[in-house]
Amino acid sequence: MAVSRAVLTNVYAAPDSCQDVRVAKEKAASIRALNRERITAAILDAARDQIAHSGASALSVRAITRELGMASSAIYRYFPSRDDLLTKLIIDSYDSLGAAVEAAESRVPREDLTGRFRAICRSTRRWALDNQHEYFLIYGTPVPGYKAPQDTIAPATRVATLMITVLVEAAAVRATNGRQPAAPAELRRALSPMRSSVPDLVSDAEMANGLSTFSALFGAISFELGGQLHNVIRETETSRSAYFEFQIDGWIAALGW
Repeated sequence: MAVSRAVLTNVYAAPDSCQDVRVAKEKAASIRALNRERITAAILDAARDQIAHSGASALSVRAITRELGMASSAIYRYFPSRDDLLTKLIIDSYDSLGAAVEAAESRVPREDLTGRFRAICRSTRRWALDNQHEYFLIYGTPVPGYKAPQDTIAPATRVATLMITVLVEAAAVRATNGRQPAAPAELRRALSPMRSSVPDLVSDAEMANGLSTFSALFGAISFELGGQLHNVIRETETSRSAYFEFQIDGWIAALGW
């Protein structure tokens, strides 16, 4: 079939200027970036569905490619290995939790230390109830053979950092009142890995109480999500929340606030 000179001229015509070339390249790059973003999101959604149905240990890259209709090798352009995909899911979950808790805590007046503490606890539980599979991905049974890289550390500490901030401010208030709880020497040695990241005005006893409270918070949430309150606390949000609030009161009392 003959193709007119006009058509060829239209198809192969050079851009009018360097500006046109730059704009064309930027548009092409934008399209590629958008496509990559969409495919990455689809892979992550499929992976989350897999984890929801089969658990993180059963995460399968091949199953994801089959579900999305991708070539088995294509997915590795986005995630070089299953562990890279798992790491991305873990980081996203930590960041999602951290953002939710930070937003809740930021709405409480700075001088209201117990109110900020309650906001941290409540929003952590709320996020966990709304995102149970993601919660168990980061606070459940470790995935066999998977070793979390350094990239996960900063996202994983967002809630802890908030808790420590409130703890430090409470310790400062207590110091001005001359009340510093004592602790045995062995406890100081036990807490030495934490000491470099916590100001000296936080006593060993306060550090230990803070760590114990942090552990209790996630233990309480895991206990509830894991079904351990079945036939113990009524299966209504009002009853479960009332029991959780009682636990928060106990943690605040243990912290001496």
